[in-house]
Amino acid sequence: MSGLVLKNISKRFLNFVAVDHVSLSVPHGTFVCLLGPSGCGKTTLLRMIAGLEEPTEGRILIDGVDLTGLPTHKRNFGMVFQSLALFPHLSVGENIAYPLRIRGRSQAEQQVRVDELLELVQLPGFAMRPVSRLSGGQRQRVAIARALALSPQLFLLDEPLSALDAKLRETMQVELRQLQQKLGITTIVVTHDQREAMTMADLVVVMGEGRIRQVAPPIEIYRRPADAFVADFIGSTNLLSVEADEAGRAVTAGAPVAGLTMPAGMRKAVMSIRPEDVHLTKADQAAHVGRVTFVRDLGGTIETYVDVGGTPIIAVTTPRERLALSAGDSVGIILPAEHCVVLPS
Repeated sequence: MSGLVLKNISKRFLNFVAVDHVSLSVPHGTFVCLLGPSGCGKTTLLRMIAGLEEPTEGRILIDGVDLTGLPTHKRNFGMVFQSLALFPHLSVGENIAYPLRIRGRSQAEQQVRVDELLELVQLPGFAMRPVSRLSGGQRQRVAIARALALSPQLFLLDEPLSALDAKLRETMQVELRQLQQKLGITTIVVTHDQREAMTMADLVVVMGEGRIRQVAPPIEIYRRPADAFVADFIGSTNLLSVEADEAGRAVTAGAPVAGLTMPAGMRKAVMSIRPEDVHLTKADQAAHVGRVTFVRDLGGTIETYVDVGGTPIIAVTTPRERLALSAGDSVGIILPAEHCVVLPS
């Protein structure tokens, strides 16, 4: 089987299960984000792939070759750590050349490769500059260049952009994705930032409590979450309790959702609808009517918080769509069936 394959991987630390029977297939050239809250097992899983931790159970294969017991330095993987781990006493060029030097490559070969990589990460002419004189984004690029020095089979990154400010972080997300596409290298990034995963990934692996909750492209994760955990973790959503009436219609907040029926045999469930899919209208034009509790104008969008018979619902609109609403006003809520996802409770 081609690509990276994880077969039933588990990792226990005494009585604590950090990773619990994870299986995953990653085709060649895919950009994967391991996404989840702190403590969900994503970094431990990455460290097992890198060979920095040994699985308690399971196997790790690349193109059908079992690497489970192979030492880290023999795996031909490049890795960027959260701390970047650059050598402060070495220049930019010496940092990038370090993996080549310890493998006995000639000075001439090292120089050629350093120059190639500096061009690749948009830092030409920086070879002699001390690491201490680099900005955060430049340090990030040097760490990436060093990890790519030996043309690795797999590129692994652990929270690589977490130390950057918000604007630079978004710039680096795009740069990293473009670099990966240019090289065609299989890349796995650990992150807890949903926006980062949505920006970069071909495939998002959502983890919770050591297990994989869903594996899918970003837009499918967002629009068709597998369960309430995924729906709540990815972006912002309204999670509403629903139950079936005698006709099988989905009822929430005291009224049926027009056009939405409950799955066969399911009486109670949870419904997810994204705030941007909630429509606000006049109180006499909707089955669900609530009272505005708070309005937050963010410039490009307006968040309206509504209480519908004790059920809180958030709607997000643009200034062009905005109704003239203030706290205390009565407003109608429309929940389009095509944007509602019914999930097991």
